[in-house]
Amino acid sequence: MKNLMEKHTIIKLKQQGYSNRKVSKMIGVDRKTIAKYWKEFNKQMHLLGETAAPITDIQETIVSKPKYDSLNRKPSKYTQEIDQRLDEILSEERRKDQLLGSHKQKLTKYQVHKMLEEEGFNIGYTTIAVKINQKTNKNKECFIKQTYEYGDRLEYDFGEVKLMIDGKLDTYYMAVLSSPAADFRWAFLYKNQKKEVFMDSHVKFFEMVGGVYKEVVYDNMRNVVTKFIGRNGKEINEDLIKMSMYYGFNINVTNCFSGNEKGHVEGSVKIIRNHVFALNYEFQRLEDAEMYLNSQLIKMNTSSKINDEKLNLLTYKPKLELAKISINKVNKYSFIRIDNNFYSVPEYLIGRDVTVKTYFDKIVIYSNNHLVTEHKKIDGFNQICIDINHYLKSMHKKPGSIKNSLALKSVPELKSIYDTYFNNNPKKFIEILAENKEKSLKDLINILKKPVHMPSSRIPIITNVYSATENQMSLYSNLYIKGGTEYGN
Repeated sequence: MKNLMEKHTIIKLKQQGYSNRKVSKMIGVDRKTIAKYWKEFNKQMHLLGETAAPITDIQETIVSKPKYDSLNRKPSKYTQEIDQRLDEILSEERRKDQLLGSHKQKLTKYQVHKMLEEEGFNIGYTTIAVKINQKTNKNKECFIKQTYEYGDRLEYDFGEVKLMIDGKLDTYYMAVLSSPAADFRWAFLYKNQKKEVFMDSHVKFFEMVGGVYKEVVYDNMRNVVTKFIGRNGKEINEDLIKMSMYYGFNINVTNCFSGNEKGHVEGSVKIIRNHVFALNYEFQRLEDAEMYLNSQLIKMNTSSKINDEKLNLLTYKPKLELAKISINKVNKYSFIRIDNNFYSVPEYLIGRDVTVKTYFDKIVIYSNNHLVTEHKKIDGFNQICIDINHYLKSMHKKPGSIKNSLALKSVPELKSIYDTYFNNNPKKFIEILAENKEKSLKDLINILKKPVHMPSSRIPIITNVYSATENQMSLYSNLYIKGGTEYGN
């Protein structure tokens, strides 16, 4: 039964005395359907004769278009093949749940539907959404959209994301900044959500958009609220106050447990996490995950109004210096101690004070206002970041000390080459390091593998150099002698 005209035709033919079978042959409608609507018509006509019945409701039922009972109707386009593919997708989601544990980067119904469409299935979104609800017993989530003027409001939040980096599962953090007016979302990936990361994400975002918003909205995270005073009072973090004074934005902190007061960024955390990391969550390096995040954000924001909003932002100021500055004394091993980790400096600084700038991702060391070295910041406790170039002078005087030195062992490729080819000629090895200390690890390895630098008795087995170091090279290809590495005690 498709329309009111067919309903009218059935009733007219039945009133003329035709059987259900005859009417079915005449208009091509199933006999069960004909019997159903003829029975319903007679029922309503009978009720119409009862004065106690609500006449207007009865009249509406008699003259209304046919209505379907779709509770048990099977979708015509929802085939067994689609059902099997949907089960496979949901099965992969369950595998991801087991692998990542508690996480929030699940595929949305929209993403599942889009995947099926891209695979060539002709099926509607509503059908897929209903089927997913039936298979997972999940209810829809409601988001309330609000509107703001360009440049008025920026919302900030942190979101967790679980990633497999080089086969190891770990939790990382996205600093998410979103503009509800421009419908613009951006995120930066970090290893933690400490104050240094919190501040860095603001500076990066303002620098990227080339301006500052009039107001930034936060929840009651510890990087924003130092402590609560009384029932409604809050003491704002001094570093955030300083940054707001410098850039000129107002600080707006939402009420406790009121995520809806910054609903755009709350939704943005979920949107970015699901759009970017629901399908891809395994990477060789964290840098690969960061590059992938940036590429996906560019695609996500193609329809945003950020270019229009940039015209309404506050004037951008030079990048805010975020380093924590300290004075540290170099110990007898030519190390300085920062946050319970150790970093090497050139050996001539032993016993002297050096100036250290500590950023969220690096350590920069100065002596008498001159840069002496730089290290990647260690995420750990009681670990060592060491640069073998800092000890070449002492090693030249005491060449036997290099064999078991931590500086050499911290770079497995160099240790392998030394043990294989220079164990009986440490001075030559040290000389090569000194002559090429400004070169990268990769370049240095290539230099050390040249026959001209090999002891003559070892040249015939030069191919062993490759077999001894090739496997480790893939793990340390981005490691530079100057940058050092990390190892525990």
